[in-house]
Amino acid sequence: MIEAFEKRTDIHRYTASLIFNCSQDTVTEVQRSQAKTVNFGIIYGISPYGLSKELNIAPEEAKAFIDAYFVKYKKVKKYIDYLLDFARKNNYVVTMLDRRRYIPEINSENQNIRQFAERTAINTPIQGSAADLIKIAMIEIYKEMKRRHLKSKMILQVHDELIFDVFDKDEKQLKDMVKTKMENVVKLKVPIEVTMKTGKNWAEC
Repeated sequence: MIEAFEKRTDIHRYTASLIFNCSQDTVTEVQRSQAKTVNFGIIYGISPYGLSKELNIAPEEAKAFIDAYFVKYKKVKKYIDYLLDFARKNNYVVTMLDRRRYIPEINSENQNIRQFAERTAINTPIQGSAADLIKIAMIEIYKEMKRRHLKSKMILQVHDELIFDVFDKDEKQLKDMVKTKMENVVKLKVPIEVTMKTGKNWAEC
């Protein structure tokens, strides 16, 4: 998976090629879409039943998808098992920058409550670490905008997106600076890629 990101490979197409045991060139859009659902579902701790609902397939087939995923991405399964074990022992999980989320429900005797806590334990270190990255980037971008006395404004954060109101004269240097800050805010084993769009309003983008 790391190698796929390093090569800037379409991760969903790559995953589909592994699950369906075919070349990336022959992956269909349906197969890519299914692999994308699995990729994102895994980080939300999706169950075979949940995946079957997402893909409108039988639970047995959904389980086969998840099993195939973990066969190809063994260390992802190992990582998820580690998160669950850590959460059960400590009643919390941490993001990459050591922010904690307490999940005492992880040891609940109620199955529904416990399963929700397990999904939270899997998802929080991933989504929470993404939140760490964007917040640090926002701070660094704000500092640099102040240093350069730019009149443009950073007005909104939406998950991993930042929205700016930009003066024409600021556009070039702001785009270069924001891209650099966002892509280098923390060094990971995989590259962080940022795409940028401009328009007269957010809808145009």
